[in-house]
Amino acid sequence: MTTVLTKPLIMSFKAKDYTKVTLRPVVEEDANDIISSVSSIIKEGTYIQKERVRTLEEELAFTKHVTTNDHMYMAVDIGGKVKGIARVLRGELVMKQHTGLFRTWLHQDAQGKGIGKKVMEYTLEWCKQHNLHKLCLTVFAKNQIAIKLYEKVGFVTEGIQKEQVCLNGVYDDEIFMAYFFTTDREDENKQ
Repeated sequence: MTTVLTKPLIMSFKAKDYTKVTLRPVVEEDANDIISSVSSIIKEGTYIQKERVRTLEEELAFTKHVTTNDHMYMAVDIGGKVKGIARVLRGELVMKQHTGLFRTWLHQDAQGKGIGKKVMEYTLEWCKQHNLHKLCLTVFAKNQIAIKLYEKVGFVTEGIQKEQVCLNGVYDDEIFMAYFFTTDREDENKQ
C-alpha cells in the first residue's frame, strides 16, 4: 500500500480490497454523511460511546468548535462519502493542553480493510505536528481487534475499570490506554 502525505494532513491509500481511501480533515459539508454513517453504528450498540445521533445543527457546531480550537477531526472518505471519523480533543485546561483524548468509529463498510491502522498513523502524525506529549483513549475489553491495533502502534495500558459498561446486557471492562510522544517513553510504548 502506497501512502501519500501532504499539508494540511491528508493521507490517500488503497485499502486491502483496493478501495481508494482518503483521510482528511472534516469539513461542514461532511455533516450529513457523518450523521448517516454513525446512526448504523449506534443502532448496533457495541463499542461506541454514543447513544444518539447529533442533529445537523449539533454536528455543524461540533465541527466548527474542533476546527477553531486546534483539535483534530478527521474523515474517512471512501468514494466521496464519509464512512468513519477520528478525533483528538486536546486538554482544555492549560495544565492538560499537552494531552489529547482520542475517539474513532468506522462504518461497517470500512471495517476489516486495514483502514483502522491508517487512521492511527494519521492520528499519531497529527499529534506530533501539534506537539502533543500524550494521547489517551478508552476501549472496551471485548474489543480485542482494537486493543491489538492500539498495542501494535505503541499504546500502553494505564488502568482498567472493571464492569464499567453494560453492552447489550453484558458487563465489560473499560481499559484506559495512552501513547507517549517523548523519546524517553517511546521504548515504553513498544513494550
